[in-house]
Amino acid sequence: MIRYIRRAAACCLLLLVALLVNAARVQVLQADALDANPANRRTTLARYGQPRGDVLVDGDAVTGSKDTHQPLRYERTYTDGPLYAPVTGYASQVYGTTLIEAAEDPVLSGTSPLLKPLWGGLTRKRQPGGDAVTTIRATMQRAAYRGLAGKRGAVAALEPATGRILALVSSPSYEPGQLSGNGRAVKGAWSALNADPDQPMLNRAIRQTYPPGSAFKIVTAAAALDAGAVTDVNAPTTTPDPYVLPGTSTTLPNEADGCAKASLAYAVVVSCNTVMAHLGVKVGLAGMLEAVGRFGFNDTRLRIPSGVAKSNFDKKMGPDQLALSSIGQFDTTATPLQMAMVAAAVANGGELKYPYLVERTTTAHSTTVSLNAPRAYRQAMNPATAARLQQLMVDVVEKGTGTNAAIPGAKVGGKTGTAQNGVGNRGHPYAWFISWAQAPDAAQPAVAVAVVVEDAEANRADISGGGDAAPIAKAVMEAALRN
Repeated sequence: MIRYIRRAAACCLLLLVALLVNAARVQVLQADALDANPANRRTTLARYGQPRGDVLVDGDAVTGSKDTHQPLRYERTYTDGPLYAPVTGYASQVYGTTLIEAAEDPVLSGTSPLLKPLWGGLTRKRQPGGDAVTTIRATMQRAAYRGLAGKRGAVAALEPATGRILALVSSPSYEPGQLSGNGRAVKGAWSALNADPDQPMLNRAIRQTYPPGSAFKIVTAAAALDAGAVTDVNAPTTTPDPYVLPGTSTTLPNEADGCAKASLAYAVVVSCNTVMAHLGVKVGLAGMLEAVGRFGFNDTRLRIPSGVAKSNFDKKMGPDQLALSSIGQFDTTATPLQMAMVAAAVANGGELKYPYLVERTTTAHSTTVSLNAPRAYRQAMNPATAARLQQLMVDVVEKGTGTNAAIPGAKVGGKTGTAQNGVGNRGHPYAWFISWAQAPDAAQPAVAVAVVVEDAEANRADISGGGDAAPIAKAVMEAALRN
């Protein structure tokens, strides 16, 4: 009898061990997979069962949470949603998250290990959502938004010395709160936004690329100076007018007069196509690729923390295509953020800082859990080259094509651009302006700005970066200098 009892006990013990092993397998080894299983509704209920952490601008929350008393209890709300949509993105119970809402989701939703106290490292309990503190300055964001006034376009503004993104606007915009819940109205809003030909959910500041046109000439000028293709910015060049694209019978026109054998200084100030195209060919494809790479072109890994579309400069092309690429045409494209980086590199003495949008993340009680500090991205050009380009950009604003950006009492540098658009250039050109501004009593520039306007409402001949984009840049720079 005792023998059978022992066997039964051993069998029970074996079954108990098997149960413990299976429980450990389910609770430890398979926990993440079960959490991620779409059929597991507990994860979704937990996600929306508490308020989400906030995105902050100038210390104030531009997001919130609304208690709906439904199974998915809390919905995301937005303060000035269209104004900050290119920064926050949306957090939807149906369509997921984008931009900061996506990049900082672990902190905002309370699932990040960074939010757990030291004694709570082994618990799977969800912590209260933390906050994401942005680098955006509200006055500059509003100035950019008002300046675009619903036109298709974008503005990006950086602090040159640190890389902090001070304004990031895309227009037209949308109300992200319309997508927060899960009802019929949310699905209707989603369909309407996606069907809108103006693409309001497209973040034009970081996800759309445009031909930069003459604004790109600052990059070509930097390449020419660094490569020694130009040693004296005031010396005449050998560029004829008209200039025939290498290997073709096509002549490159100029909008400005006096470009025949013009100096680099004159070519930048009045925006001579011929001189800058010729200099790009003189530097050569390898030299231009090296130069544009230092500014961030062709970088597919740039994140702010959301991903940024690659700004393109073709790696294989003939001399005629290189000439056009060197004046921001052919297949050369750039995001507004990229062109703000170009202006920032000039303003910061040639050193380009890595752009970033989130200053820090915190717990719900404002304890910092992660901090972004300024860091070097690339040495875009020699300091001496940057000093020369600073003066040329100041000349553009004082006596060239960018006078609409002048700010009394401040030092302002800029470059206009009017880029071709559409097959045969039949569409309205894109109007560009890149710039930087420095207060009279400051040791360094306070801000670098890039503006692009897609659909300026004017006759074709009247559309220009100086006319349409420069006043917007001026308003953003004035806001930066007031703070």
